[in-house]
Amino acid sequence: MFDACVDLLAEYSAIEERLADPSVHADPAEARRLARRHAELRPIIEAYRRWVALGEDLTAALELAGSDAAFAEEAEALDRERQEVSDQLRRLLIPRDPLDGKDVIVEIKAGEGGEESALFAGDLLRMYLRYAERRGWSTEVLEAEESDLGGFRDVAVAVKARGVPEPGEAPYARLKYEGGVHRVQRVPVTESQGRIHTSAAGVLVLPEAEEVDVTIDPNDLRIDVYRSSGPGGQSVNTTDSAVRITHLPTGTVVSCQNEKSQLQNREQALRILRARLLALAEEQAAQEASDSRRAQVRTVDRSERIRTYNFPENRISDHRVGFKAYNLDQVLDGELDDVVQACIDSFEAQAIAEGA
Repeated sequence: MFDACVDLLAEYSAIEERLADPSVHADPAEARRLARRHAELRPIIEAYRRWVALGEDLTAALELAGSDAAFAEEAEALDRERQEVSDQLRRLLIPRDPLDGKDVIVEIKAGEGGEESALFAGDLLRMYLRYAERRGWSTEVLEAEESDLGGFRDVAVAVKARGVPEPGEAPYARLKYEGGVHRVQRVPVTESQGRIHTSAAGVLVLPEAEEVDVTIDPNDLRIDVYRSSGPGGQSVNTTDSAVRITHLPTGTVVSCQNEKSQLQNREQALRILRARLLALAEEQAAQEASDSRRAQVRTVDRSERIRTYNFPENRISDHRVGFKAYNLDQVLDGELDDVVQACIDSFEAQAIAEGA
């Protein structure tokens, strides 16, 4: 039933041998790659070995069941447990997105709703920062354009795991389902008559690319520098430290002005550019295998929403998988796992059904 596990077991053993070789660790990038693959394979191998062992125990129990009823009961229990392990192994063998082990850059953009949308974008930013904190990830705001009332018209934040995360636990594997349009229903702070308004903000989740993932020819870049500004256009810097990078072949434009140093802003902009180009290359190379990224809505239109945050009812609804809960306040405080897990479970169920 699980013939593919035989090859994976051989690969797992070979990786263990290589990791035990001190010379491998002279190349940190290769050591990280092997450690990441070892972590991906470990739960599969453990489940497969358990499945094999239970099969052997079940065979022995069935042979003895004819002479002792106690072994018949044991065989039933072993059969049930083996079926559970079989289901677990089937889920573990679902083809994974090769980018699932990566860190991410999350971009949040205000959309319909003016200042209220910018305030909601700020709420989403705080939600992701708190979620990252709960999961032990580190965060770094790369670029932010604030609104007059303290929200964000546009903000980009890098989210990084510490160490080598378990399979399915890296930032991209968890946060890729957040890409799309998020709709909010509440009474805005700018509303004097207490009426509920609907506005939206867009979220784009990009796997952070390492330099080895994306090669950028310096000749393909146009780099402009200018004086940064803050909310309302007031000067926040007296030097030309803001940087705008245009990738000429694709027309991709990234601007950064958060840092006081032009060099730092340039590096931040290049990080975002690499992530965008990696996502673009993935989509162009294999659109049929990029369902999660294709589902990320790049236009902030309220009619194309993936999730609704209803403040009067304290309700959060994910429209893709039918998830609904009445703990919006807790979700906005970073308790996002139940929402994310509902998306993961739905994807896995669909993948198993299609592979059956």
